[in-house]
Amino acid sequence: MKARTLFAGAIALVALATLCACAKKPERTAAAAPQVATEITADGTLRPTLTLAGFIAPAQSVALSSSLQEPTLQVNVQEGDHVRAGQVLAVLSTADLRAALAYNLHNAAANDELTKQNVYQGQLNIAQGNDAVNQARANVRSAQATLTNAQRDLQRYKMLYSQGYVTEQQYVTQQTTVENDLQAVRNDEAALSSAISNVTTNGTMQAGLQAAKVAQSEAEARASRDQAAQEQVSINTATISSPVNGIIVNRNLNPGEYPGTRQIFTIQEEDYVFAILSASSAKIFQVPVGASVNVTVNGLRGQYPGTVAAVLDQLTPGSTNFAIKVNVPNPQGTLRSGVTVSSVIQLNPVSGVEVPVSSFLDDNHTSIMTVDANGTTHVVNVTQIATDGTNAIVTGLGTGARLVTNGQLGLSDGEKVTVK
Repeated sequence: MKARTLFAGAIALVALATLCACAKKPERTAAAAPQVATEITADGTLRPTLTLAGFIAPAQSVALSSSLQEPTLQVNVQEGDHVRAGQVLAVLSTADLRAALAYNLHNAAANDELTKQNVYQGQLNIAQGNDAVNQARANVRSAQATLTNAQRDLQRYKMLYSQGYVTEQQYVTQQTTVENDLQAVRNDEAALSSAISNVTTNGTMQAGLQAAKVAQSEAEARASRDQAAQEQVSINTATISSPVNGIIVNRNLNPGEYPGTRQIFTIQEEDYVFAILSASSAKIFQVPVGASVNVTVNGLRGQYPGTVAAVLDQLTPGSTNFAIKVNVPNPQGTLRSGVTVSSVIQLNPVSGVEVPVSSFLDDNHTSIMTVDANGTTHVVNVTQIATDGTNAIVTGLGTGARLVTNGQLGLSDGEKVTVK
């Protein structure tokens, strides 16, 4: 009886053990591979951009001064005033300048009249000189003829005197006549030589004494007229006008003051301004002159279009900081010198293998992840050539590769994935 009871208990234990074994949970299956979004790489072309910070500089600062030693009558502007090109800023007194102008104009007119007089007088003197030469020649011929007759008579008197037909006194008287006629010839010849010398000296109205007198009066007229022109220029510069559209940043002149040699106005031109952007040496080679730029200013709405005017050399010798000069139109004068700006430069198009920026695994954009035909991930090292902020052109990766478009999933190299 006791043995039967023990056997029944053993059977019960075996049955209980069997039930417990049957009640155990099934083992877990392997986790499913994560699903990832991908795309196939292909060639593309981007218009990359470069974002740089900088500041606004004026197109030019114009410093005005005056060389006139004249008192100031009026000053029409204050510091901070916007002015237009040609606007009168100040006016200096011109009373003494106008008096000098009138004096020189009068002298010029007087010398013009003197020139006319010299022309008429010169023509008269030249004509009279020629007449005097002709008359002197006639006098010489007449005196020579008289001398010839007197010499012939002297020979006849000499013969008659030797024959006793004339007295000694008559013979001597004839000798005296010959001597007087000879002196008369000499005098007339001297007068002819003087008349010829006078004609030579007078010359013509193109060369000679009379021409020189005309030239002198003409030169004096020109000198007076030139001096008058200088006085007129001084009168014109007594009205000080702005050469550019801009803003008065410095005024150093008051009514009644003499300008002296100091700078009296400083104007910053504002029709256009320059955005001076700071760039590293590596970036300046990407920026072509003439590239389009969008400039934004903190505190102002909208963008201001500009154009790269120049890529300048290093700002400080020995440094790697360079400047890019952007011409920005500023017709309303909104952009002020000194304000900081952020500028986006449109670079030249770049072609190559195109990938989304979101696919990069690191902030430096040096690696991405691909998926092979077996669904295994692989980390690929690449070099970014250009980006427009959404996509990038890279080297180190060919076309036709399956690329994980989200590089921030935390996948490991060699991990199995499922392509969505």
